[in-house]
Amino acid sequence: MNRFLFISAFCSFTLLFSSVKSQETFPFNGPKNEKHILYAFVNATVFVDYQTKIEGATLLVQDGKVVSVSKNAPPKNALIIESKGKIIYPSFIDAFTNYGMPEVKKGKREDRNQFLSTKKGAYNWNQAIKPEINSAELFTADNASAETFRKLGFGAVHTQASDGICRGTGAVVLLSNEKENTLFVSSKSSANYSFDKGSSTQDYPSSLMGSIALLKQTYLDAEWYSKNDKTKETNISLEAFNQTQNLTQLFEVKDKYNVLRAVKIAKEFGKSYVFKTAGDEYMAIKEIAETKSSLIVPLNFPEAFDVSDPLDAHNISLEDLKHWENAPFNPYYLHLNKIPFSITSADLKEKKTFLTKLKKAIDCGLPVSEALKALTYFPAKQLGVDNVVGALKPGMLANFIICNNELGSAKFNVEENWIKGEQFVIEKPETVDIRGKYDFVIDSNKLVLTIDGESSKPKATFSKDTIKYKSTISIERKLINFTYVVDSKTIRLSGEVLPGDSVLKGIAINESGAQNYWNAKLIESKKTEAKPDSNSTKKEELGSVWFPNMAYGFDTLPTKNNYLIKNTNVWTNEQEGILKNYDVLVQNGKITKIDKNISATGVEIIDGKEKHLTAGIIDEHSHIAISGGVNEWAQASSAEVSISDVVNPEDINIYRQLAGGVTVAQLLHGSANPVGGQSAIIKLRWGQTPEKMKIEGADGFIKFALGENVKQSGSLGGARFPQSRMGVEQSFYDIFIRAKEYESQKNNALKNKTAFRKDLELETISEILNKKRFITCHSYVQSEINMLMHVADSMKFRVNTFTHILEGYKVADKMKNHGVGASTFSDWWAYKFEVMDAIPYNAALLTQQGVVTAINSDDAEMARRLNQEAAKTVKYGGLSEEEALKTVTLNPAKLLHLEAKMGSIKVGKDADIVLWTNNPLSVYAKAEKTFIDGVCLYDRTKEETIKQQNNNERQRIIQKMIDAKSGGEKTQKANSKKQQYHYHCDSLEEYYYE
Repeated sequence: MNRFLFISAFCSFTLLFSSVKSQETFPFNGPKNEKHILYAFVNATVFVDYQTKIEGATLLVQDGKVVSVSKNAPPKNALIIESKGKIIYPSFIDAFTNYGMPEVKKGKREDRNQFLSTKKGAYNWNQAIKPEINSAELFTADNASAETFRKLGFGAVHTQASDGICRGTGAVVLLSNEKENTLFVSSKSSANYSFDKGSSTQDYPSSLMGSIALLKQTYLDAEWYSKNDKTKETNISLEAFNQTQNLTQLFEVKDKYNVLRAVKIAKEFGKSYVFKTAGDEYMAIKEIAETKSSLIVPLNFPEAFDVSDPLDAHNISLEDLKHWENAPFNPYYLHLNKIPFSITSADLKEKKTFLTKLKKAIDCGLPVSEALKALTYFPAKQLGVDNVVGALKPGMLANFIICNNELGSAKFNVEENWIKGEQFVIEKPETVDIRGKYDFVIDSNKLVLTIDGESSKPKATFSKDTIKYKSTISIERKLINFTYVVDSKTIRLSGEVLPGDSVLKGIAINESGAQNYWNAKLIESKKTEAKPDSNSTKKEELGSVWFPNMAYGFDTLPTKNNYLIKNTNVWTNEQEGILKNYDVLVQNGKITKIDKNISATGVEIIDGKEKHLTAGIIDEHSHIAISGGVNEWAQASSAEVSISDVVNPEDINIYRQLAGGVTVAQLLHGSANPVGGQSAIIKLRWGQTPEKMKIEGADGFIKFALGENVKQSGSLGGARFPQSRMGVEQSFYDIFIRAKEYESQKNNALKNKTAFRKDLELETISEILNKKRFITCHSYVQSEINMLMHVADSMKFRVNTFTHILEGYKVADKMKNHGVGASTFSDWWAYKFEVMDAIPYNAALLTQQGVVTAINSDDAEMARRLNQEAAKTVKYGGLSEEEALKTVTLNPAKLLHLEAKMGSIKVGKDADIVLWTNNPLSVYAKAEKTFIDGVCLYDRTKEETIKQQNNNERQRIIQKMIDAKSGGEKTQKANSKKQQYHYHCDSLEEYYYE
């Protein structure tokens, strides 16, 4: 017996369908037998699409396409495939794979520095920009890999060469075992991007901000190229880039915040990206929802850590613990926030775990219908092939899977995967358990049939009264074969288990070949009742998401409150000086009143008796909270890159520095090249996203550098210009002369309405010339300080700030005349050659000459004690206490052009204030409360409660991991706490600590 039954002779198919023979360009060697069989899958539960379910349906398939899905009886000429009890879904689609693509290998280079692409031909100058790559040309079918996908229910995948920032086009291909030319659903379905330079051996870009700038410049270059005279320049890469802009724009990111960074680029250039994400979107779910972006989401949920050793448990960061708990809920959060997404098998260590991970996501709240949508309709829609695959509608490809249970069931398995009408058997259906006692009837003879033993290897006994006959049995799924011996004659029986599993029926053949019919009716079952699957109804516990989702994160973001701080010592930094036992009223994030005996309603009263209130500390020179590298060092000028693009709001140093009274920091590019990148000025709004940390309306600044670092002394030495201090000077002249020429060309182009190439680097330098961007320059020795002031005077711009400036005391009068400020260390000296003449009196001497002088950190640890660094100016140079405090409050505010909003306690200014337990310049002073815009972001009185909250959360999740391991879940080795990279101008290498 077989579930394939012919209703009519095959010859009728040949006659009936000879008129629809497919046409091909490939020759065929020998007679060709084209079958145009009409398949009818009957009595099945068919999901036409993710929202349309038909029970008892007939699915008709012919020539690789769906004919219909209905409850109608099949045509008489159809090949019937009995599918009762089976579930039929459209085959899954994976929207992000490298299936059939050649392995990406990192290139090798002979030169120490590589500035231009070594790719032969008229291609882009940068190897990471390769839009000319056509995945369809690289694709080679791989049946072994395809089989892995087929077993998981996938019938088609989107494949691309995942290498570089602009990666070329992707293709949608089928997973059947045929020649490549028959597998394409779409040979160009997407244009692909990332922030990863991939196999490129070029130095540029060397940072995340460099990747962002390079992609933005590519958009600008392509726009210019489309309007430019092609006789002047041919660029195959830019031609290909322009030709692919109407395709789906698919962007791979490896971090939730990179979604937000890429969306900024999309908005700037009028694009819309589909994002392949990292699976951590739940941590910034509101912001990602606001982008209205479509996502391709992996199920790369981390395995539980093996925490049986308490020391191992201690070494796991709370961030990793919380991500383990929350990651499986990521699809649920996306669904809850109405973010459209598809699901991919990408990023899994083992692809075979995909269905297990999918079940986990469903147990964590993802509705089954949404899971099906994310595996069928939506990836097809994202890739523009939803009229071909993703559903079982007439005319669409016959890509479908036959399953034993519905999606989401603990026992869900793919038994067959049909791709373009071709059957792939994945897993034989589970053999039915028919153990029991039966009334057996054959040719009016009655016997007793007893089936026992194991369900998968049963034993059969035929008997009559006390006589037992020698018997055998074999069973596969619902098909049965018996033999028994009567009077030395063997009777062979074949048959099937009828629906309900209580009746067996079939044909018997004796030794002479005579046929007869038999049936057996169950009278006593011997089945072992299956234990209910505990996972089938298990629903996972939703963990809390903190802001940020790590130690010291907020379970609920704090909001503005109105405060009245009573009877405190107010260091105003204004002409009023220090006000003893005064009150300060804070309302709607602003300082609204400073007086004695203030009374107000609707405020929280804070007792400031014997305490000190100051403006928040401002760090003019910081490298915390930066993602993906602080230096774009590959070129002498990297003015096009911006720290604003790579702010990292999850750096624990933000919280630590709030505990030291810091409220504002300028995040600077490193000092590896003469012209570095643009800075970001942020408020330390712990728990917020990158954009919300930036100070709206703040002036733009840029980092310049002089000295040993930029001429590449020591370990970073290479071939890049400049190699000497005089070369550094020429670098500055060159960039400003080019910027002036650029401005002239730009004005002429606008006047004549001709095509003009916008250059992000020169645009930034032009901003300096036009007083729209301001320079903070890393500096040490007086000769170079004089040099840059001379360059500035001759090129008609002004240096805003010399930072470090440890020989500033030698040229303080010249600095005053130039109008440049100083941001220096309090007492650093002799840590490298060019600071041999540094003295701790520098800040005081500069201040006494009338130079606006600040004390900066340049160090994540020092920034926590900038109040004490300021106090050193009292010891070294005799500054007053008020002057000393201004070096870390009002003076850096002036250097950053923010003194109208912050830096002192004055009515109308932002409520960026710190309440200290003691004189703020004392080594005994501790920041008790730190406010930013009237929001209390650090409260020492709650520190122990927060630490206990951290510990309770750790222990709760660790116990959950222990339970997971006890329940049989696979675990991974506990890792050490994450190494966090700190950046520092004067250690050219990045360094880290825990």
